Amino acid sequence: MRRPLVAGNWKMHGTRASVAELINGLRQLAMPSGVEVAVFPGCLHIRQVVEGLTGMRMAVGAQDCALDPAQGALTGEVAASQLQDAGCRLVLVGHSERRLLLGESDEWVVRKFAAAQSCSLIPVLCVGETLEQREAGKTLEVVGRQVGSVVEALGVEVFARAVVAYEPVWAIGTGLTASPEQAQEIHAAIRAQLAAKDAEVARGVRILYGGSVKAANAAELFGMPDIDGGLVGGASLNADEFGAICRAAGS
Repeated sequence: MRRPLVAGNWKMHGTRASVAELINGLRQLAMPSGVEVAVFPGCLHIRQVVEGLTGMRMAVGAQDCALDPAQGALTGEVAASQLQDAGCRLVLVGHSERRLLLGESDEWVVRKFAAAQSCSLIPVLCVGETLEQREAGKTLEVVGRQVGSVVEALGVEVFARAVVAYEPVWAIGTGLTASPEQAQEIHAAIRAQLAAKDAEVARGVRILYGGSVKAANAAELFGMPDIDGGLVGGASLNADEFGAICRAAGS
């Protein structure tokens, strides 16, 4: 049985003071034992969060990594090997904000996915369609291509050590949320795509939903058979709200 995962993506938020306050709030939470929890702070605050959450059953991840796993002459980037050394256990790859605003291609995402795994990090592959693509009926085509690029380059077996996060771009930070039925349709399609290559890998991979997840809608979303938790944005910056979402995943 797949263990639910709730991941909080803090994006480009936080000062040392506000992160300390959030860490203190997270330490007060009673987390359900059957749910895995992770937070993804900005790179500047990774060590602060790793140290602040010492002793808690809460993993720390990074929001991105460089194309190459090793250290080198790449100004401004952070290697997966450095993230692993800093205490990270996971890393987001292919988030829509990076695909759309920074022009990251499927090829780049594949390289980051491979770099993460080469350093024993768990890549969280983010996939999703824009509003225009959904309205054009291209959701399954777009998401299938994004997942398929990794399968074709690295093999389906890499998903035994990875997580997929379906985030419809039109629902990120907008207050709009895919209905549980809409989200389930895409999650089921992703699992079926992987199952066509390896049924065992497909049964085991966790597929998260992201896109304006909050305490009010979490239980209904997580109740769908192929939704294994959430990649939470703005709501993860409030410890009480995030805790409520985690509890919904465990109910």
